[in-house]
Amino acid sequence: MTDDRRLAVLGRPISHSLSPLLHTAAYEHLGLGWRYERIEMTGAGLRDFVAGLGPEWRGLSLTMPVKHDVIPLLDERHPLVDLTGACNTALLEEGRLTGFNTDVHGIVMAFREAGVQALEHAHVLGGGATAASAIAAASMLGATRVTVAVRTPSRALHLADLATSLQLELDVHALTDGVPGAPDAVISTLPNGTVFDDSNGFSEQLRRSAVLFDVAYDPWPSTLAVSWSAAGGRVISGFEMLLHQAVMQVRIFAGAGADVPLPDEDTIVDLMRGSVARAA
Repeated sequence: MTDDRRLAVLGRPISHSLSPLLHTAAYEHLGLGWRYERIEMTGAGLRDFVAGLGPEWRGLSLTMPVKHDVIPLLDERHPLVDLTGACNTALLEEGRLTGFNTDVHGIVMAFREAGVQALEHAHVLGGGATAASAIAAASMLGATRVTVAVRTPSRALHLADLATSLQLELDVHALTDGVPGAPDAVISTLPNGTVFDDSNGFSEQLRRSAVLFDVAYDPWPSTLAVSWSAAGGRVISGFEMLLHQAVMQVRIFAGAGADVPLPDEDTIVDLMRGSVARAA
């Protein structure tokens, strides 16, 4: 494979993205002199951008707000893209654009590395693209029930088809309704900085008993993570999802395949993690 390939992460805002650090560390270890950059992008400009990509382009990482917008531009889709309706990875190969969802893998690995091997009931905050990936990940971890809390419940009804496909019991509530039942995990897919208080139903007992996974990572800790830690609860940072979804992206871009570990992958993960620590 040639050594002059280009890759980028697209989204808005994008200046905070740690993806260039993670990917560059992996490609250096693999002996690939590829260039990975950040590009501000919204759905309005995405079609023209993709149409103008030359043969030097190998792949794109996609974050909000373009995880949905890229789907009509794909020539081929991994099943998880169809399942979740979200694509965060696009491989350019032989003039074709193939879409993947590596966020699901990232969430599953974040839980497993934190010692959480199985879930029964997950409570998800938010109803967007990442929430769909979180529901799929919860199912992979064995969950049979998912509750979703959003500001406007009618806007999350699209998740019902996903739950049906996964044979999950799904309930949708308003954020202010509190937390029904006793979930063993709370997964926040909301923007960092969202303020939570007792009116959101996060009692001290819940924060002690349920593990929190917050997709936020910059700045860290999030408001919700601080609240959880203050109650003595377990918290998983969104950086773990970012790291492990990027590992699967590297597998795809480097040609190994989404489900095929990279050579010496444990070392690559350590180098990717270290690249962010050194930049902090």
